[in-house]
Amino acid sequence: MTSGARAAAPRIPPSRLHLRDLLSIGLVGIAARKVRSTLTAAGIAIGIAAMVAVLSISESSRADLLAALDRLGTNLLTVSPGFSFTGDAVLLPATAAPMIARIGPVEAVSSLGTVETSVRRTDRIPEEETRGIVVQATDLDLLDTLRGRVAVGRFLDAATERYPAVVLGWTAAERLGIGGPGVRVRMGDEWFSVLGILAPIELAGDLDSVAFIGRPVAEERFDHDGTSTTIYLRTAQDSVNAVRDVLAATANPESPNEVGIARPSDALEARAVAATAFTALFVGLGAVALVVGGVGVANVMLMSVLERRSEIGLRRALGATRRQIALQFVAEALTLAFLGGLLGVAIGAGIGIAYAISQGWSPVVPPIALGGGLLAAVVIGAVAGLYPSLRAARVSPTDALRGG
Repeated sequence: MTSGARAAAPRIPPSRLHLRDLLSIGLVGIAARKVRSTLTAAGIAIGIAAMVAVLSISESSRADLLAALDRLGTNLLTVSPGFSFTGDAVLLPATAAPMIARIGPVEAVSSLGTVETSVRRTDRIPEEETRGIVVQATDLDLLDTLRGRVAVGRFLDAATERYPAVVLGWTAAERLGIGGPGVRVRMGDEWFSVLGILAPIELAGDLDSVAFIGRPVAEERFDHDGTSTTIYLRTAQDSVNAVRDVLAATANPESPNEVGIARPSDALEARAVAATAFTALFVGLGAVALVVGGVGVANVMLMSVLERRSEIGLRRALGATRRQIALQFVAEALTLAFLGGLLGVAIGAGIGIAYAISQGWSPVVPPIALGGGLLAAVVIGAVAGLYPSLRAARVSPTDALRGG
């Protein structure tokens, strides 16, 4: 039989590496170096955990602030005395509160007037020792306007505002060492009975250190002139700015520039913005930790290439292509980074949830933190494994086997 008649030699199909085989090889490579792989994955996990935890804590805090704003409203305004050009305090006119109540969009108005006296536990304490507690004559609808509440006991009413009765703010009660109603305190030369203690007032924190008495008893016992030092008002939500623009002129027509106007909810909104600003800073720090973890992955993969030269040479001799060798090491780097990312996401979410619960917030773990954390880990793993995989692909089979 002539050579032309001979059957053609069978064509050997090219070597193929399926995705399942690639993942299997990657896991085997990691399992073969457990301690080193664990430490490297931990480096990735630390960076991811930091980013996820910071985002979770920030979102939980922001959600709590926004919930407080929704509950308390952003339509509360305060009017207070200002100062003249000479630096002297300018009192609000007695007509300020009634005039403000006549503004169309205003829904509620309550006022306080400072009383020149102090609160003490006993008559053995000098009147000069106020302990930072201010006595205020109050309108009876103050809590409704502020959306505050009584923690224990009750607030003043039409029956008790004429008698020596007092309601303490939360901080004032703590400073006096009083935990509930029924206790007597000394105010001037009089004994007053404690009716109740208010819960902390979120939109007017300065009122937590106030002792509240009725206007009639303040005028009778302490010669209070009935003027207001602070006025709180609620407006229609869509008219806040319009009311704010006319408040000063309404409260004090003769000297509108000497009236202070504020919106307490601005402080909560500013805190929400500040929380977002600090989030960017801490996420940046987490990104730095993640890059450090990526350097660790690259270092481990380079060491792996040097240690496995004989394995690389053998695989090349058995038909593995350069591309398959490169994919093998990229798969190992990606698997290592992905496992570290999973661990980091779990730890970070756990830290964020635990911290939110400890602060009394509703835990919020943003989906972008979870997905972004895993994606960042995979990207870092791909970048870190690129150079080691290319170096492995360039290893010559003969040199590798000879060196092995």
